[in-house]
Amino acid sequence: MKARLAASAALALGIAIGGSGCAMITYQATTEKYDASDGVSADVGTLDIRNILVVSEDGRDGNLVMTVVNTGEDDVTLEVQAVDGNASAELDIDAGETISLGTDQEDPLLLEGIDAEVGSLVPLYFQYDTEEGAEVKVPVLDGRLPEYQDLVP
Repeated sequence: MKARLAASAALALGIAIGGSGCAMITYQATTEKYDASDGVSADVGTLDIRNILVVSEDGRDGNLVMTVVNTGEDDVTLEVQAVDGNASAELDIDAGETISLGTDQEDPLLLEGIDAEVGSLVPLYFQYDTEEGAEVKVPVLDGRLPEYQDLVP
């Protein structure tokens, strides 16, 4: 009787370990932070900048599309500068505010003179106040995809 009880307990333990053992020792891909869309992301101080991309017809001028979340308690002016070109822009973001450029509520931000080929990456520098900025290689897309057709400058 004791042997049967021990065998049942061992079998139950074996099934429990076998059923959950993989999750205990296997790498969990869901713990990795990644950009799930066409754009890229950056963090500058209290600003979370997400899904950054540029939509352009010819690579000369482009519309900057992104979402910016100000998690801080101060209003800030985000400066965007093309590293290799003359394009620059500023964006005011209130404390606790989320701005999504390139949506029905907010127009995209025009960057004139980015001089980047469609399909390439354009290095943009994001910075505000005395916070350390971030240089991000941003994809340059055109209007071939339906979701970007209305965003071509």
